[in-house]
Parts: sequence; C-alpha cells; structure tokens
Amino acid sequence: MSIKLAQHFNTEIISADSRQFFKEMHIGTAAPTPEELSMAKHHFIHHKSVDEEYNVGAFEKDAIQCLKMLFEVHDTAIMVGGSGLYVDAVTKGLDDFPEVDRSIRVQLNNKLETEGLETLQHQLKALDPNAYDTIAIDNPQRVIRALEICIGSSKPYSSFLNKEKGKRPFKTISVGLTAERPIIYNRINRRVDIMMEQGQLEEAKSLLPKQHLNALNTVGYKELFNYLNGEWTLDFAVSEMKKNSRRFAKRQLTWFKRNKNTIWFDYDYDFGDVKIAIEKLL
Repeated sequence: MSIKLAQHFNTEIISADSRQFFKEMHIGTAAPTPEELSMAKHHFIHHKSVDEEYNVGAFEKDAIQCLKMLFEVHDTAIMVGGSGLYVDAVTKGLDDFPEVDRSIRVQLNNKLETEGLETLQHQLKALDPNAYDTIAIDNPQRVIRALEICIGSSKPYSSFLNKEKGKRPFKTISVGLTAERPIIYNRINRRVDIMMEQGQLEEAKSLLPKQHLNALNTVGYKELFNYLNGEWTLDFAVSEMKKNSRRFAKRQLTWFKRNKNTIWFDYDYDFGDVKIAIEKLL
C-alpha cells in the first residue's frame, strides 16, 4: 500500500521500522526487496550497522530533517512501519521524562543479568500495568527504561506518556490495515516459514558473534541464537519465533488502535477506496 500511495502522490517513503534500519538484518526483518525499493524511493532502510548506537531520539531528528527536505518538493510524504514508538516520535514528538539517578539503570541491568527478563517484567506489571500492556515487553531495554522512570520518579512510566507537545509543521493522516486474528496469525506463521526457506538461519549464524547487541535482541534472531548456542532444538526455536511474532503483532495492534483518528481498511483492500478516502481528507 505504501508503494502504491507513493507512486500515486509522486512522493517518497520513510521507513519507521526500527529493525529494518540495520543492513545486516535483511531476511529476519522482512525488509523491502530490491524490486520494491526500485518502485519508490525509500529512506531509513539499511542505513545503519548493528554495531552503531541508534535510538528513537536519533531517528526523530533524522526523520524530521528528511521530511523538511521532502516537503520542499512534495506536498505529501509516506511513512510506513511497525514500530509505533518511532512513528509517534515523528508525528507527535517524544514524551518528556524526568531525569532519574543513573544508578537505578545499573541496578536494573545487574538484575537482568542475574535474575532474567521475566523478573523485571513482573516488577513492571506491579508498578505500571498500563506500561506492561503497551510497551515491547520482550525488549529488555524498553522494560528497563520504563522501570527506571517508575522507580526514579515514584510515578508510573505511563503517566508521562501522551502529554501535550509542540505542534508539528505538517498534518498526519493515519491509515491502518486490519484482518481477523486467525488470518493474521496464519500469515505470521507462514511468514516465519518463508524466512527460514530464504536463509534466516544462515543470517542468524552470521550474526551470532554480535548476539549481545541490542539491535539483535529481536524476534526471529534471539530464538535462533538459542538454537545455535545449543540450548534449544531447531523445531522449538522456529515454534517460538512464530509464538513471539504473534505476541508482538497483538501488542502492535493494541498500540495502533489507541489512535482513534486512524482510517482502517481490510487487508484485502481496493486501492481505489484508499485513494478516495485519503484525497477527501487532503
């Protein structure tokens, strides 16, 4: 849909998928194919290495700069991607959090090492159930960030979210695709099988020496690392990839459905309907 829209409006695409930024992660992130990239100009696809530190704040600055450039020659720009926090950072701006004692993060990282992620997840659920239900709970960096705010401020992390921010110099139309849950889950399962057929295991094997990096603490890689480290069987690793992808999709839907202004289309959409709806809003 993003490519069709970019072609229709004669414009370019900004990717807000936080894992497609990394050039070493191609198969496991279902990055656009060379053919798709040739159909419309894309920004923020494979422009970083997993060795580089790149976070949502850096992406916000880079994407806003890119949009300034695009809006000099185009009336519209298309942004696409599954990382809700990164989408919101560009369209709304980042939330303002209080400064907290750095020692809290050190303590939480130590706890992660000694007691594991599940302990931190339970702690977050007790301190801030709203954050537990909405953040990427399988990402230890996100869990630690939410916990350090809860502990350091004595307030829920979620209480700092979605406050009034400065207005952006552009308007945003949010478009979503939806399907019945069995269809979504079946397609996720098939997508994992396709990735494995395309060589996802070999890609994970090439990245095994860097498995400690935050970029690689990602569904589709961490499960295969467990297999390659001799902890799991391959069949179990693939089944966990499917399960964790389904959980991730559920969280994505929860995140995106908070935006009451989104126009939703069935995944089996007619592009003419999409075009008419967007042009009416424009």
